Amino acid sequence: MHQILKIIPVVKQIVVRFCGDSGDGMQLTGNLFSSLSAILGHEISTLPDFPAEIRAPQGTLGGVSGFQVELGSEVYTPGDKADVIVAMNAAALKVCTLGSHFNHPQAHYDDQFALYHRHAIVIVDTDSLSDKDLEKAQYHTDNPFMELEIPESVQIVPVALTTLTKEALKDFDMDNKSMLKSRNMFALGLVCWLFDEPMDEAIHLLEDKFKKKPTLIAPNTKVMVDGYNYGQNLALSIHQIHIDGQPNEAHGTYTSIAGNKATAWGLIAAAEKAGKRLFLGSYPITPATDILHELAGRKDMNVMAVQAEDEIAGVCTAIGAAFAGDLACTSTSGPGLSLKSEAIGLAVMAELPLVVIDVQRGGPSTGLPTKTEQTDLLQALYGRNGECPAVVIAASSSANCFDYAYEACRLALENMTPVILLTDTYLANGTALWRIPQLAELPAIHPQSVPEELKGKYNPALRDERGVRYWAFPGMAGYEHRNIGLERDAQRGTISTNPENHEQMVRARQAKIAQIANQIPELKVIKSPETNENSPMSNTTLLVGWGSTEGHLHAAANELNCDLAQFNYINPLPRNTREVLSKYKRIVVCELNTGQFAAYLRSQLPELRIEQYNEIQGQPFAVERIVKFVKSIVD
Repeated sequence: MHQILKIIPVVKQIVVRFCGDSGDGMQLTGNLFSSLSAILGHEISTLPDFPAEIRAPQGTLGGVSGFQVELGSEVYTPGDKADVIVAMNAAALKVCTLGSHFNHPQAHYDDQFALYHRHAIVIVDTDSLSDKDLEKAQYHTDNPFMELEIPESVQIVPVALTTLTKEALKDFDMDNKSMLKSRNMFALGLVCWLFDEPMDEAIHLLEDKFKKKPTLIAPNTKVMVDGYNYGQNLALSIHQIHIDGQPNEAHGTYTSIAGNKATAWGLIAAAEKAGKRLFLGSYPITPATDILHELAGRKDMNVMAVQAEDEIAGVCTAIGAAFAGDLACTSTSGPGLSLKSEAIGLAVMAELPLVVIDVQRGGPSTGLPTKTEQTDLLQALYGRNGECPAVVIAASSSANCFDYAYEACRLALENMTPVILLTDTYLANGTALWRIPQLAELPAIHPQSVPEELKGKYNPALRDERGVRYWAFPGMAGYEHRNIGLERDAQRGTISTNPENHEQMVRARQAKIAQIANQIPELKVIKSPETNENSPMSNTTLLVGWGSTEGHLHAAANELNCDLAQFNYINPLPRNTREVLSKYKRIVVCELNTGQFAAYLRSQLPELRIEQYNEIQGQPFAVERIVKFVKSIVD
């Protein structure tokens, strides 16, 4: 028998992990709970974790689907270790406590592998711990808790979720399979009771989720309410937990938003602000497809979304739309970015505005389609033939995918260049609390235009004082022209193979990208909130990251009492990059690859001494591992 310990009733943050089979609705449960938490004013950061297999055998380790969320105040990551675990079966219990190390010979709580705190709460469906279930999940004894060496301090809450769900639905005309699909709602109701979350808001979210399938509303609501009442009426041996989160001080309307949806909305907002029609030419690919789905349903916003027959056709249709005067975009993941490389080169040579969104995933080849990495950076920077510069920027949270999609459009339209926006699986599928901005609040976008005095004299080589080509498109009388994928004469815009002219054009295209450094914010250093001048790292050690690692590095920097510089603008780098980085004795670049950004920084700032910390495991960083590494090199 496990000892029951009292939980501190008020906490600042809490980490909850839902785990079950692929068909158990863990993503729905996690998203509903996260949205409810956001409505109540809590900051959230989520990590949906899908199995790579399309559908592994039910009840097996390979088929476990998870969803983790940290909620409260000052939330930077989905959390390293869970405080509350909901396990829907034996396989989920093993995976959500030991992660990918469930077969490691020394994988138990006292090792680095455990994914939960010593005083965690584990809610488990006892109806799914039969001998057959244990066998499929590769247990070797009939007691999974002892076999997993779960400490006695952990509060195990056995709940017959399957039996209770069937009892709740006995008056509904539903078959056994349909009833079992509602087990997740009983678990959701129980977790809502645990955190004292209001049922009326939860029911409203459920009704909104199933508004297109109204027959599912009543049974799922009944099960969820019964789950809440189960915790309320039966006086479970665990105490309710109150989260001391403070509502965001910025006034406005808030919602929980996933990175892919935020990206799509950023593109829509940019098109509205620029007065352009938004065109997306794309091809479905995990994990970027949701951007296509979202935009395909927004004809009301004058969006034209085309699902092309392949990746190359997708980007080529977008280039055609850019030539025609639209805000042109294409979305993909790493494999698709490599296929689009030649066409992106065409957009560079033709100097057309094009936004390329790369939602990075594990690779190479098919790789790990549902797992996250930052391994496309060098491909985005250099993965085209010839001297082919493009702007590269990266979002750093699910919420600011909106901001950087908007910024990608601004830079592309104002500078007549392709812009590659890097997000990744962690941002795309994860959610965060987001304040919905008013269109008037967003920065102005001034698409490059051609002056009236060039009417009748226009050619595609003409540039403004920044070196940016003027943009004329079909239908503009007096500005008729041809745009080509071959090198053009610097003065007339006609085809040229002259050696000196080619070098002049190469340098002109590069200079156009370089001058964008004057249009982007300077690099800012995030200081530890409790700066201790006596700390060996204060003002001497700088953590450096880019893109989606910001939350994890922010939390690590706070714990280490050191500074953080997070890059969202990569090519060009912010104009004060050398000035900022040269002030630090120790620079540690942390990224989810083998060191691509570190190598890039060394190439741009060779005088700096850069150390690096890298992981390539298909998962976001664990804050504690970053802290451990930095302490080891400082010591």
